Amino acid sequence: MTSDREIVIFRVIDAPRELVFEAFTEVRHLARWWGPEGFSTTTRSFEFRVGGVWDFVMHGPDGNDYSEWITWTEIVSPERIALLHGEHRDDPDAFESVLTFEPGGATTRIVMRTVFPTQQLRDQAVEKYHAIEGGEQTLSNLAAYVAEIVRNGAEG
Repeated sequence: MTSDREIVIFRVIDAPRELVFEAFTEVRHLARWWGPEGFSTTTRSFEFRVGGVWDFVMHGPDGNDYSEWITWTEIVSPERIALLHGEHRDDPDAFESVLTFEPGGATTRIVMRTVFPTQQLRDQAVEKYHAIEGGEQTLSNLAAYVAEIVRNGAEG
């Protein structure tokens, strides 16, 4: 059982699944929406493939920079992405996330299930780093970003 070590966040997004999935696959998209409110992202390297790495820095509204590192462990386009996320390669506190993209006609239900190595790390992420609110804000930013693409595509 992982329920004491996991966080599950979901959102229904008003955009087709292929577009929502694509927003995760290209750094030009990720740079526009990734992270909670007030954060921006600078990518050092990005290769979206199983075994590929996204090495980036998140710039917080408090002026602090946070090194981040993701490696993709599974990609099933446009249904599922699994990844390992830490501060650096071989981070012993890295956590696993699985994102599923469920089609609903013109909408997509995205579910982000994150499992931490220990309950203590999960609780720290929730209490100290506000992981639930941050995850919800991140998916909200994604929703706004892809909605803008849909609007601009419909107009153009």
